[in-house]
Amino acid sequence: MSGPNSTNGAPLTLFGLAQRGLSAQLVRMNAAASNLANAGTVSGSAEASYRPIRPVFAAALDQQSGLATVDVRGVVQSTAQPIREHNPDHPLADANGDVWTAPVDENAEMVEMLDSSRQYQNLVEALSTAKQLMLDTMRMK
Repeated sequence: MSGPNSTNGAPLTLFGLAQRGLSAQLVRMNAAASNLANAGTVSGSAEASYRPIRPVFAAALDQQSGLATVDVRGVVQSTAQPIREHNPDHPLADANGDVWTAPVDENAEMVEMLDSSRQYQNLVEALSTAKQLMLDTMRMK
């Protein structure tokens, strides 16, 4: 594995694994938040319209530990086309009286936001449990 979350030759630990998962969920939440913030925005041309963004993930295998994790490969713009509406009174309307609205499905974005926040919470709880088990083990000595 290489990249910004690389373990630099050291085997991947539970904490490194969780950190990569937390980072991936944060990217998902930020993309959904950006899409929700731009839902319903209007522009004067199809080219200038906001297009939803989507994170791209790839599975990564740590050869030393045998653990599989996730890499964030990037964030790409959706190919969804803006919605053309005829509204000649709008200040951004073109010569034909058309404006374009961002093609954001607010319900799908809310589901994405809820799912990613739940996954984030699960990872935080797993880290908390691991920490507590380590502390309990140290107290046994």
